[in-house]
Amino acid sequence: MDDPIIGHGLAQRYGKRNVFRDLDVVVPRGVAILLGPNGAGKTTLLHTIVGLKRPEVGNLHVLGRDVLRRGGLRAVAARIGFLPQVVSHYPGYTVREAVAYAAWLKGVPERDIGSKVDRALALMRLSGRAGSRMSSLSGGLLRRTGIAQAIVHEPALLILDEPAAGLDPQQRIELRRVLRAVAGLATVLVSTHVVEDARHVADTIIVLNEGTVVFTGTVDGLEGLARPGVDGDSDLERGYLSALQQSAVPA
Repeated sequence: MDDPIIGHGLAQRYGKRNVFRDLDVVVPRGVAILLGPNGAGKTTLLHTIVGLKRPEVGNLHVLGRDVLRRGGLRAVAARIGFLPQVVSHYPGYTVREAVAYAAWLKGVPERDIGSKVDRALALMRLSGRAGSRMSSLSGGLLRRTGIAQAIVHEPALLILDEPAAGLDPQQRIELRRVLRAVAGLATVLVSTHVVEDARHVADTIIVLNEGTVVFTGTVDGLEGLARPGVDGDSDLERGYLSALQQSAVPA
């Protein structure tokens, strides 16, 4: 079967700045962690994949459909779950109402919304907060509710942009549990700049630097790039930094 995301020759810019040019990226099934320093183009790439920003040139297939052709994105939109960096919400909604609204937006039949909301809340361990107003939630609880909204319709592809932002260590462990659970049902693509987040959940690591994919492979493969003398607290961090250094454009 085809890889869930295949991009070739993609180009994006903001104003006069090229975020990436001639970018090739392949996301296989399982859990893929998109690593890269701030400004590498991670969020722009995710926005491109989910259709929030159309590339200037290139080809992009998502879940087997050419999403740049007329009607292509519409054909797969209901099969994609997306959590942006900033989780917007209606303060007066309860957690249950917010997740139910997300299910409705994704076209879940009314008769199924209740059961799917229950499942998403249970998976995120939010059942006890179902009646809480969104305005009362901490940053970590807002992120967890956002993930519940992203998975409530049981997508085939789940994309999370910096989902661990604002989570404490225990919540980060919970997030790993969720990613492993969802991975049995969907392809998951998660962006982060925290290298160690990848160790416990990644089937594939993709490293993006200055708008270019400089590594695609396994945790062991990235560790194998570690070079003597490179800073880092683990072989994974040293391998990541080695990949960035090898790809850096000389001044």
